[in-house]
Amino acid sequence: MKTFADCLREDRRLVILRILSEQPGYRLNSSNLHAGLHHLGVVAARDDVVTDIHWLRDQSLLSLEEVPEVGNLYLCTLTSRGADVACGNARVPGVSRPTPR
Repeated sequence: MKTFADCLREDRRLVILRILSEQPGYRLNSSNLHAGLHHLGVVAARDDVVTDIHWLRDQSLLSLEEVPEVGNLYLCTLTSRGADVACGNARVPGVSRPTPR
């Protein structure tokens, strides 16, 4: 059985994918992702966002590029697999399934 924290983490990962899916070029930096989550009422520490984007990268849902001039800042780009998960065409354990819009 999933804990409430597990459900929140899965929802947060879906919101990250959805935010990226709505960006021109499907790309955003991790700081802006954190701000976008906050704007949507999803409470997350910056460390949570960094952990989630690395996990999403490991699942091939987004790609990451570290910005060497700025510590702990990453450029995140949605993959086609990530886009499929964001819109509900594919499922990945660890990411919530979107509800119909």
